[in-house]
Amino acid sequence: VFPLSNWTELDVWQYIAREGIELPGIYFAHEREVFSRNGMWLTAGEWGGPKEGETPEKRLIRYRTVGDMSCTGAVDSDAATLDA
Repeated sequence: VFPLSNWTELDVWQYIAREGIELPGIYFAHEREVFSRNGMWLTAGEWGGPKEGETPEKRLIRYRTVGDMSCTGAVDSDAATLDA
């Protein structure tokens, strides 16, 4: 049985807040240099971008998962704290 399988992202954040779980800053929004591709914000690097016509820009974003930024898209967010 996998009890978290039907939780939404909001459910997870509410659980973290309710239980007082401390998180490292990497989970929250930061200003980063990214470029847009197919509706996602990606981090520039040797692994694939930006390509011609994709202009890097600084944006306040966060990653919904913590993984390899060469294959993880970011979302616009100003959530710099758990409450936000």
